[in-house]
Amino acid sequence: MLSFSTRCRYFLYGGATDMRKSFDGLCGIIRRHTAHSPLSGDVFIFVNRRADRIKLLMWDVNGFALYYKRLEQGSIKMPAFVAGANTLEMVWSELVMLLEGIEIKSIKRRKRYQKSA
Repeated sequence: MLSFSTRCRYFLYGGATDMRKSFDGLCGIIRRHTAHSPLSGDVFIFVNRRADRIKLLMWDVNGFALYYKRLEQGSIKMPAFVAGANTLEMVWSELVMLLEGIEIKSIKRRKRYQKSA
């Protein structure tokens, strides 16, 4: 079952992705362009050039799970990436805002407790 929570780590890929790619093609992008393993259980997020489609790939206990969303209107506003970085780590709430069309850049976060790693 595909389930996302605050326990997962989320990585947004910065390049435009061909949405015809499926499990193996997306795993190839992860292996070539990031320092992460597709088998880690992390969620990898891909957006197409027009920013109207998004795919989330995740390794679930015994296989890959894929979530695919096509917007009927509007586009996904990509957050700013650090220069030279291929991925951006996000938290669950940022993923939800991204999927709902809320621009992450304009959000002001209030101070909250954060457990040190």
